[in-house]
Amino acid sequence: MEINKTIEGDSLIIALTGRLDTTTAPELETELKSSIEGVKTLTLDFANLEYISSAGLRVLLAAQKIMNTQGEMSVINVNDEIKEVFDITGFNDILTVK
Repeated sequence: MEINKTIEGDSLIIALTGRLDTTTAPELETELKSSIEGVKTLTLDFANLEYISSAGLRVLLAAQKIMNTQGEMSVINVNDEIKEVFDITGFNDILTVK
């Protein structure tokens, strides 16, 4: 998985490429923990994300909990396969998916 980070003021955009799974989720978790402090708007761009596992969902849930206290988080450009995972798991009710 590739992580591309863009910071614009108090906004952070993280674009993911590849697969967010058991192997790569810790990398995203580390990146978020080191970058999220002081962020008011977190956007996760999934335009090039091919797959997400339960480990990836756990990282998203942890990020959402943090952002609930300091701002807002949204997930954009979600493909049909990942949308289906969000539907089945109920993550559409937890996350703001655009």
